[in-house]
Amino acid sequence: MKKLNPGAIVFVTSISIYILIGFFSIVFQYLFFSDINWGFAFLISAACFIVCYLLLRFMLKTFIHDKINLIYKSIHNLKTGSSNEKNSINIDDDVFQNVNKEVQEWADYNRNEIEQLKKLEVYRKEFVGNVSHELKTPIFAIQGYVLTLLDGGLEDETINRNYLQRTASNVDRMINIVEDLESISQLEAGELTIYPEKFDLLFLAEDAVHSLEINAETKSIKLLLKEVYEGPIKVVGDKEKIRQVFTNLIVNSIKYGREGGETEVRFYDMDENILIEIADNGIGIAKHHLPRLFERFYRVDKSRARNQGGTGLGLAIVKHIIEAHNQTINVRSTEGIGSTFSFTLKKA
Repeated sequence: MKKLNPGAIVFVTSISIYILIGFFSIVFQYLFFSDINWGFAFLISAACFIVCYLLLRFMLKTFIHDKINLIYKSIHNLKTGSSNEKNSINIDDDVFQNVNKEVQEWADYNRNEIEQLKKLEVYRKEFVGNVSHELKTPIFAIQGYVLTLLDGGLEDETINRNYLQRTASNVDRMINIVEDLESISQLEAGELTIYPEKFDLLFLAEDAVHSLEINAETKSIKLLLKEVYEGPIKVVGDKEKIRQVFTNLIVNSIKYGREGGETEVRFYDMDENILIEIADNGIGIAKHHLPRLFERFYRVDKSRARNQGGTGLGLAIVKHIIEAHNQTINVRSTEGIGSTFSFTLKKA
């Protein structure tokens, strides 16, 4: 059913009064004068109609419309972030419907904004908690080693050098955490510049594999390429950032690989892109962890992961680097079988 606007309401009300007064005028003449003057009845009714119409419109505008219009302008300006005094509604519009619409839209917008702020607050708390937890581990270790050395361990040749080496190792871990935090902050803020160039992806992968062979030997893990590739594989990207991607993914596969296992690097031609896979036959990842795997500090097995070392930022950095290249990264994994991380780069 169509709603009447305020102007229509005033007009209908005035017409009703016009008809009512005309009727009473006719009845009055009939009862007291026994003769009906139709012209007189029409003039009286018409005069009453005009007076009532103007009076009702004035009252509606002065006492109702202007006040509602003020509320409307305040809500509209708050919603749009402007201070335009021209924003208003006409008296002939459906005032209440317009105001209700503006209030509803404003409420929905603010409700969504509040929900986003709540999510950001939870995220901020988790982030601060994770950073403090990551930093506390090396700090407390350094504190323990230093206090032991100050309490006389410095003169004990059986422990002094060992404790100093452990202190240096934990200092390096703190530096890595800070550097990774700086990197991911720049990536998320879009402040880290990507310098694309043409380079040989195969050579870069081989170099990354050779540089991490010592790490892999600690768990007797073999690092290898799937097959012998003929000639270079040319792609476009930031060479050093892609080197960091290879390093982080291979280190991750070693960390969660099984003793005597292997990590394999594969390349596939995908027309305009090259698909790169880094696969292992390690412990695998449960399905419910996969959607959150690239979040900052997210760990599948928190106690085991922290014992393994690392900052908990490696995969998050990888994701942002690949996305900065306008490419995608994915993971598929099965518990007890292994994991495969795959990403694409544009062919040169």
